Amino acid sequence: MADKQAKLEIGGATHEFPVLEGSTGPDVIDIRKLYGATGAFTFDPGYKSTASCESALTYIDGQEGILLHRGYPIGQLAEHSSFMEVSYLLLNGELPNADELSTFEHTITNHTMLHEQLMTFYRGFRRDAHPMAIMCGVVGALSAFYHDSTDISDPEHRKISSHRLIAKMPTIAAMAYKYAVGQPFLYPDNSLSYTGNFLRMTFGVPAEEYEVHPAIEKAMDRIFILHADHEQNASTSTVRLAGSSGANPFACIAAGIACLWGPAHGGANEAALNMLQEIGTPDRIPHYIERAKDKNDPFRLMGFGHRVYKNYDPRATVMQQTLREVFEALKTTDPVFETALRLEEIALNDDYFKEKKLFPNVDFYSGIILSSIGFPTTMFTALFALARTVGWVAQWNEMISDPAQVIGRPRQLYTGPTQRDYVPVGQR
Repeated sequence: MADKQAKLEIGGATHEFPVLEGSTGPDVIDIRKLYGATGAFTFDPGYKSTASCESALTYIDGQEGILLHRGYPIGQLAEHSSFMEVSYLLLNGELPNADELSTFEHTITNHTMLHEQLMTFYRGFRRDAHPMAIMCGVVGALSAFYHDSTDISDPEHRKISSHRLIAKMPTIAAMAYKYAVGQPFLYPDNSLSYTGNFLRMTFGVPAEEYEVHPAIEKAMDRIFILHADHEQNASTSTVRLAGSSGANPFACIAAGIACLWGPAHGGANEAALNMLQEIGTPDRIPHYIERAKDKNDPFRLMGFGHRVYKNYDPRATVMQQTLREVFEALKTTDPVFETALRLEEIALNDDYFKEKKLFPNVDFYSGIILSSIGFPTTMFTALFALARTVGWVAQWNEMISDPAQVIGRPRQLYTGPTQRDYVPVGQR
């Protein structure tokens, strides 16, 4: 029993509930027996104050601007690690040694190929289909091709399906891009890195040898790291909720992709880029700053503020550095970047934005980077899904392995009619 107790008085009776303490972060009041004890539910739209699970994967302190994966700060991982190393960390709990990393990379590399029949699946979509629509369909369809890894009660099945999802997502995303532009699909090249292989499958063509640019490969790998996991966000919660029913892992990840597709979740970097392009040049920023402050003006500064972070998003710092490195490597000059830098400077020194804690988030710079590399805006969310797959898979594995896990079943505050009797149609 927990040492600390929370008391709730309702209907003249006092009830005690245990207070749970994590390794860090706020305490949690365990209300699992609330309904049975009191006949009442809690009301928390959007789950802003509700811990839906216990997890050892990712910790966020939004007030301090801290993001940890298994205890490691995101800045250190982005600077010194690789996406494959971070993937291993999320899945297994510890950073790998050299042999473990080599084995893991080899395993992922040997799962990158898609079943050949899935090639024809793509041709069922219109050429102008959104890549996320394609990814929802193709990822969901994987369960029809890989029956040998859908038994969620078997740890080995869970391990194989996890590796397959992480490995095949770059191939699926690259093929969605190729299909949209009318170019032939490229098979994976096992001699390349995870990120280098994705870049080649996306931008290479059969008639020419594709050379992976080291700076672009590093930037994309870092972007994948920054998007690998982010605690119990909407899409991760969707994966966990779907998984709680016993659904196979491919269906669960497809559900996460569908949720991520929403513009309030995965589409934020596209919105931020569109806003910067609308502003155009630094001299136009003051006009848009005033519009953002006007409650009657629908214009909003996209890429500022965050549901969780009430301080500077630690990923944004890394993203700005990455953007500078990409522009320097590609010898790129882009007024949008200069506008972004100036807008950030003005906003960070404006009392209005400081009071409302509207700091740049990871989406503020990521869209500029992806656009400069050559990705159309329709691919932005697909790239997010590619990177987040490892987080979804790790969260799903953690949930399935928890013996206390039960099917998700949120309750509601009912405000409809009370019971009434049916009236035949002729008497209404």
